[in-house]
Amino acid sequence: MMGEKRLPFEGVRVCDFTWFAAGPIATKVLADHGAEVIKIESMAHFDRLRFVQPVPDDKAGNLNCGGFFNDFNSSKYSMHLNLAHPKAIDIATRLIMKSDVVVENFSPRVMEKLGLTYEKFAPQRPDLIWVDQPMQGLSGPHKYYAGYGSLITPLGGLAHLTGFPNRPPVGSGTNYTDYVINCGHLFIATAAALRRRKKTGRGQHVVMSQFESAVSILETAILDYTVNGRSQTRNGNRDIQAAPHGAYRCKGERRECVYISARGPKKGTKDDRWCAIAVLTDAHWQAFCRAIGEPSWTKEPRFATLSARKENEDELDRLVEQWTIDRAPEEVMLLMQAAGVPAGVCQDGEDTLILDPHMKARGYYVYLDHPEAGRTAYDGPPFRLSETPGKLRMPAPRMGEHTDFVCKNILGMSEQEINDCIVDQVFE
Repeated sequence: MMGEKRLPFEGVRVCDFTWFAAGPIATKVLADHGAEVIKIESMAHFDRLRFVQPVPDDKAGNLNCGGFFNDFNSSKYSMHLNLAHPKAIDIATRLIMKSDVVVENFSPRVMEKLGLTYEKFAPQRPDLIWVDQPMQGLSGPHKYYAGYGSLITPLGGLAHLTGFPNRPPVGSGTNYTDYVINCGHLFIATAAALRRRKKTGRGQHVVMSQFESAVSILETAILDYTVNGRSQTRNGNRDIQAAPHGAYRCKGERRECVYISARGPKKGTKDDRWCAIAVLTDAHWQAFCRAIGEPSWTKEPRFATLSARKENEDELDRLVEQWTIDRAPEEVMLLMQAAGVPAGVCQDGEDTLILDPHMKARGYYVYLDHPEAGRTAYDGPPFRLSETPGKLRMPAPRMGEHTDFVCKNILGMSEQEINDCIVDQVFE
C-alpha cells in the first residue's frame, strides 16, 4: 500500500530450525515484524507442537490444525527438507548462505551431526548471524542435555520458589520459561545482533542457554543467598515487601462455561473467580483503605505499618476477602485501579480472549483464516512500535506449503532439479 512504512525487519531472511515454543515464538515476532522466516521441517522430524491440543474434534491428527503450533508460527513460510538425506544438507547449506539469520534450539548434537554449525559458515559469511538456543550452552559436561521448560523450571530453581509454604513445589510447567523468558530473550538477542550488524556490517554467534536465561529472572533470590546466606522458598501469592498482596476470592457467576480438563471439555459454572491486589507502598495502603470505605479494622495499629501488616497477614487477607467476596472481580479491579492500587482480574481463557476490555482496545488477538484449521484467534505482537507496528501477515503455514516457492524463488533451482529431489524423497 502506498505510503505504508516498511516493517522493521523487512528484507531480513531467517532460516528457522526451531521447534516447540522457546524458539518459534521468537521467530514469530521477527516474522510479524517483516522478516522472511523459513521454517525447516520434515515428516520424519516435524515440529511436535503440531500434535498438541487444542485441535478441533473433527481435525484430530491433522498436523496443520494444532492450535499452539499455528499460534506460534504466523507470518512464516514452511519448507519440507529431510535432513537425513545428503541432498537436503546441500539445499540447507545453500539456504543458509542466502539467509541473514540462522536460528536453532536443538541439542547441540543434532546440528553437529548434520554439519550445520556456525564454525562452518562464519569464514564464508562474516555477516551471518547464527543463533543457538541449547538447553545448557555449547560447552561443559551438560552440553548435550536436552529438555523443555518443564525441566528447566525445576532445574533453574523457579519451581522451588513457586507454590505454597509447607507444600511441594508447584512450578509453572513450560508456561513461563518457554513462552515468556526464553523466547523473549532470544528475540532481543537476535534483534540486538541485527542492530550491531547494521552498524558494523559484521554478524556474530549468539549462544543463548535456556537454563541461564531462566535463572536470570531469579534476581533477588540469588543475591539473598549469595550475600545473606538465606534460601528463599515458596510463599504462595505473598511478597516480602507488600501487604496485602494476593489473589482474593470474589463473587462468582452462574453463567455456564466450558472447561478443558485432562479428560477433555466439561461444562461448569463460572463461580470460582478471583482478583489479584498488590499494596506495595504506604500510599497504596492509604488509597486501598479509602477505596474499600475505610472500615474500622483499617485503622487498627496491627495494620498501620508494612511490618505490622506482615505480622498479621493471615488476618489481613481474611478481612480483605470479606470485602471482595461480595463483588465481581471486575468491580474490585476497577475500584482499585481508580484509586491507584495495582489490581487485576485472575482470568481464564474466555476472559482474556473475549471479555478483557484492555485486550479489545489494543486489538491484541487477531483472527486469521487458515485453509484447514479455519478461522481462529492468534496472539498479536507482544508490543506495538509507534512508527512501524508489526502485524500478522498470514496464518501459520501448512507442512511444507512453501517448499516449491523457496526452491524456485530463493534458491533458483530448476524444475528438473526439484523433480529429482522429489523422486529422491528429499522433500519429505
